[in-house]
Amino acid sequence: MVKRSLQATDEGIRKAKQAFKRKGWTQEYLATVVGLETRQPIWKFFTGKPIDRQAFNEICFILELDPSEISQKSAIDELKPLDKPTYNTLDIDILVKKLRAAHYDKIQAQCGTLHLLDIAQPIGLNDLYVDVNILEEMTSKRWVETTDLRKFDTNEFDRFGLGKVRQKRVWGIEAFVQYSKLMVLGKPGSGKTTFLQSIAISCNQGFFQPDCLPIFISLKNFAEDTRGRKQISLLSYIYEYFCNFGVIEEELIKVFSHGKALILLDGLDEVIGEDCDEVIKSIRYFLDIFYKIRIIITCRIAAQNYKFHGFTEVEIADFTKTQIAAFANKWFLAVAKNSHMEAKALANKFMQKIELAENLQFLELASTPILLNLTCLLFQFLEDFPAARSELYRKGLELLLVRWDEARGIKRDQVYRDLSLLHKIKLLSYVAAITFTQGDYLLPETKMRQHIADYLRYLPEVTTDVDALELESGAVLKAIEVQHGLLIERARGIYSFSHLTFQEYFTAREIVANANIKTLQELITHLDEKRWREVFLLSAEILQPADDLLQLIKQQIDALVTTNANLQNFLNWVWQKSCLVGKSYHPSSVRAFYFTISLPPEHPLANDQKLAISLDHQIAVNLGVDLALDLALTHALTVSLGMTADIFFQRVSALILALDLDHLLHEQSSLQKSLQDLKDELPFTNQSREGLKIWWQTHGETWTEKLRTLMISDRQIGHIWYFTPEEWSCLQQYWDANQLLLDCLKGASNVTPNLRQAIENSLFLVNSSVKIGLETGDNY
Repeated sequence: MVKRSLQATDEGIRKAKQAFKRKGWTQEYLATVVGLETRQPIWKFFTGKPIDRQAFNEICFILELDPSEISQKSAIDELKPLDKPTYNTLDIDILVKKLRAAHYDKIQAQCGTLHLLDIAQPIGLNDLYVDVNILEEMTSKRWVETTDLRKFDTNEFDRFGLGKVRQKRVWGIEAFVQYSKLMVLGKPGSGKTTFLQSIAISCNQGFFQPDCLPIFISLKNFAEDTRGRKQISLLSYIYEYFCNFGVIEEELIKVFSHGKALILLDGLDEVIGEDCDEVIKSIRYFLDIFYKIRIIITCRIAAQNYKFHGFTEVEIADFTKTQIAAFANKWFLAVAKNSHMEAKALANKFMQKIELAENLQFLELASTPILLNLTCLLFQFLEDFPAARSELYRKGLELLLVRWDEARGIKRDQVYRDLSLLHKIKLLSYVAAITFTQGDYLLPETKMRQHIADYLRYLPEVTTDVDALELESGAVLKAIEVQHGLLIERARGIYSFSHLTFQEYFTAREIVANANIKTLQELITHLDEKRWREVFLLSAEILQPADDLLQLIKQQIDALVTTNANLQNFLNWVWQKSCLVGKSYHPSSVRAFYFTISLPPEHPLANDQKLAISLDHQIAVNLGVDLALDLALTHALTVSLGMTADIFFQRVSALILALDLDHLLHEQSSLQKSLQDLKDELPFTNQSREGLKIWWQTHGETWTEKLRTLMISDRQIGHIWYFTPEEWSCLQQYWDANQLLLDCLKGASNVTPNLRQAIENSLFLVNSSVKIGLETGDNY
């Protein structure tokens, strides 16, 4: 019969003490590693007294000793042949294959699928996963001078990536090849868990490190499953699973000792309070013993305070446009269950739409995988992005503020949880409005904490002690970063909102929450600033009703030109010309049409008909004779003005063709004859290149002026507008403001019908202020 206890020989004790000394541990530490409740068995072991056989063997294995060389002969003799430790006789590769085979189905079940919010069925990992990029230099560790923050042009700010924080990227799996011990950090929803799952599946299926044993552990589950135990051991926790497959602990220890395992520990940030201390201690003990092992730990940025020895900290980067496109293609195939052709077509449409200038906010959000999933979900139904973009932002914030943690059963610490959801939103709105108004996208930590403290001091039951409030504001800032990722550390001690879109949304919420005439008038002062465009649009969407804001915008637009005679003359001409159009179009659409075709060819708005078409689609599909003729003549004048003597031989045919307008002139005999006379003045196209060059040098300018004079006299178009640079700038502001007003009108869901019609009909009119009292039916 096998004895249930073993004891060391004198020589065995000597070897054990030498090994123990090399480790540099205490007996208490060794007892903890072995999983013993007290150090008494350790003391007995080193004094040659009998102890439990399993404890004896584990002590030997951890000290890297052979139990057969340490224990007394009598004990070994009584072992049956099959009971003798076999770890020294096993070939390591065979052992790894054995454990991989036993563990294969568990890893596939554990890591092979993804559960997406608002998607009923799990999705295969490989059907959706897109390789992530890793930043080897942590953004929050970079030093940036405060003076550098003032170098950003607030009107041309880089939405996609928020500023010029650019670093070298490497593929995630490439980083793991380079560094055997990784701490992978990332914002909420950035793909940390999915990256870890992909490593596990790649290893399990033999594509990556096929000679290693992949082990994936949720640290939250580890903490919950071992809570209440006097001693927590990661080794014992792993063995509890493997023992069900006939794997003995010696085999597992042998694999770990040879560094033949990939240990993937997910979600250190999800373990809180005392559990966190115990989990960190158990990981540290495990690493002290099995120092050859390859390991990745994931954690949210700012949640990780303990530094594991020998670990390289890296950060998961935001998705690039290429990664967004790859994800969208997979999403519309695997999640929306389209055919390959349909998914590809829908993904292409998704990317075309999201890269439009008016959708850059969606592109910015899509750089975060969790928000990209939401964006794809909303896009699939309409095959477009929602006109009411505030709804997407609200859903995105709901994900980050509540649902993402809630769906995984995670309860965070009390520091920030004591603030209700409403107060969290109010706090973020308050901070956003102040920083955005001041043009502060990137703030020193002290300034960000001061804004938070300013909000907190007005809450009930909050301390008025300055020092205590300072500490609390710092804790709240860290909590917002860790739990929701809405405020993040862009560089060392430099904070910003994670997405400019969220800063704009919260700013609009703050304006709406305090909406009165004074607040709205303050907003109107930013009408000519491009960076405020999104705030205007969101405010108009959220306001119930939006009448006051829209009227104030219209009044401000009219005020731009009321004191400038030149601009008023131009707009009066636009109005007079639009009145001559025979076919029935939306009046503002016709004015927008003539506004742009009257501008010099080099002007950015010249012949830009997008706004006119948005007011009346008939301009795009069924252009009346008056508009078509004026557009064609403007084109001919543009061709002539762009002509030079050197290219005349190439372009003379184009000029002749531009004047071929007989199909539009069946009722315009005098104009038709005049245009024919002008065409007859042009030289024959078969002349020599040099001859044509001389002709244009001699007659080109005069001929162009004849064309312009004819257009002015017969069609009242082609005028030269002599504006100063300041007036040109004001005219551009006027156009942009009208475009913004129209976009606000389209996005606003609660506007008095009469006011909506009055504003639409009065665009590009001088002295057209819309009054609140619309019951008379007067529009302007």
